[in-house]
Amino acid sequence: MVAQEFTVDLNKPLVFQVGHLGDTYQEWVHQPIASREGPRFFESDFWEFLTLTVWWVIPLVWLPVVCFCVSKSIRMGHTVPEVALMVVFGIFIWTLLEYTLHRFLFHIKTKSYWGNTMHYLLHGCHHKHPMDGLRLVFPPAATAILCVPFWNIIALMATPSTTPALFGGGLLGYVMYDVTHYYLHHGQPTSKVPKGLKKYHLNHHFRIQNKGFGITSALWDRVFGTLPPSMSAKKSR
Repeated sequence: MVAQEFTVDLNKPLVFQVGHLGDTYQEWVHQPIASREGPRFFESDFWEFLTLTVWWVIPLVWLPVVCFCVSKSIRMGHTVPEVALMVVFGIFIWTLLEYTLHRFLFHIKTKSYWGNTMHYLLHGCHHKHPMDGLRLVFPPAATAILCVPFWNIIALMATPSTTPALFGGGLLGYVMYDVTHYYLHHGQPTSKVPKGLKKYHLNHHFRIQNKGFGITSALWDRVFGTLPPSMSAKKSR
């Protein structure tokens, strides 16, 4: 007997359905629905609420934390130019982390029930419904949890006085990433650079989803050879 292929009902909460897709999940999740109306995730209103975040919450919550971290390194004896350099380095490290997470974690191949479910919650939902404006940025509660190990990693490699500025720079890089990501989906850029970034990112969603993993820039795609073919051709001319 051949098992009947599972079909997702888009009119019902999706999170606990997608795991049943098994081997066909990857194909399903990479067939985007370009509607601005997002799906329902959970039956529970409480859990559903936790999945929804308006974009401006990200700078509202995290920029004060960035300022606190930067000022702490200054209070611990570093000059403003020194701290500025640390912040820039933190942003640079974030761009590599942004690329690495997107390529190797957000695009991990799954086929088990819980693997598919977790992938959908983490990133698959964004590829299935890329224009869902309330699920484009990372919920602050989840970010706060992830900040703990990142702080500890930096603290292991840096001094007590440089750790806050480096962490603040990385956090600022994250804020820039999240608001840029929202803008690339919902903004209407008129100048060359943001228009190019928007085209580059939407190409990742709607044409070649295994290339173009950078969000705020194509730097690491160039370094690691994952530029979409159209951009590679432009570079060679």
